[in-house]
Amino acid sequence: MPMKRLSVVVTRRLPEAVETRLTELFDATLRDDDTPMTRAEIAAAMAGADVLVPTITDNIDAALIGQAGDTLKLIANYGAGVDHIDVETARRRGILVSNTPDVMTDDTADMVMGLMLAVMRRMQEGLVTMQAGDWGGWAPTAFVGTRLGGKRLGILGMGRIGQAVARRANAFGMQIHYHNRRRLRAETEEALEATWWESLDQMVARMDVISVNCPHTPSTFHLLNARRLKLMKPSAVIVNTSRGEVIDESALTRMLKADELAGAGLDVYQHGIRGNPELVNMRNVAMTPHMGSATIEGRIEMGEKVLLNIKTFADGHRPPDQVLPGVF
Repeated sequence: MPMKRLSVVVTRRLPEAVETRLTELFDATLRDDDTPMTRAEIAAAMAGADVLVPTITDNIDAALIGQAGDTLKLIANYGAGVDHIDVETARRRGILVSNTPDVMTDDTADMVMGLMLAVMRRMQEGLVTMQAGDWGGWAPTAFVGTRLGGKRLGILGMGRIGQAVARRANAFGMQIHYHNRRRLRAETEEALEATWWESLDQMVARMDVISVNCPHTPSTFHLLNARRLKLMKPSAVIVNTSRGEVIDESALTRMLKADELAGAGLDVYQHGIRGNPELVNMRNVAMTPHMGSATIEGRIEMGEKVLLNIKTFADGHRPPDQVLPGVF
């Protein structure tokens, strides 16, 4: 008699190849349109499924987990970040949580460099000018930005993505500095030509560019608060592809408006998809809609991680990418 297939509910549309494989392996319920599930729909899914596959748009908090049925034993997150899931409450309910690490490192690092170039070389202004049909022709003083070579880059969070950013920035001739919970091994520092700062305050005060590459945790919420942002040079640029909550967005907006910072490249925002509306039309701000992992290769690899985690769990083993409370 064939073994009963796991019931898997997916909260968002995923790449077609991933959805097809989920259907082949499991009793999968897929989303018909690419819109987030309502809270009530997620609660209903958790009440009857064996596995839930959420994304960053789903807030799987303690209240929702409290409504989970006895059959729910795995939350296989589609994405690396799990700050939208109450991992501790899930653990207490006997529900494992897994994620999809290590597949978006290069894609996100590419995005960091793209935003850095967009702001420092004023590409955003150039695009708007061309789209509006307002270009009056080349002029020696028009759209003058600043080169990346020779600038000091301060990386906040020197994990896989931070190190990938460092390697790319090295190729542009930038000087690499970083602040991290733990100092890197000497050989890694040497390979990256990176300078470690124990004091974040001291680092941000000296950098030409700050790249935020740390996760959102209680200890990193508003890590770049108003006081720290004030330490930055007026000529400095800040780039964030990690989590919006790491920066005090209101303070950042005020400083950009007052020309106390030269610019910002933002792919994430403190209040989800709703970045501060005052940022939208600023000439020195490049804003993208959380596109850091948005390559077809990366999104399929994320799905393959989800599949592997669920299949390993179905075979009676611990998912290879299980998330433990307190790790993120």
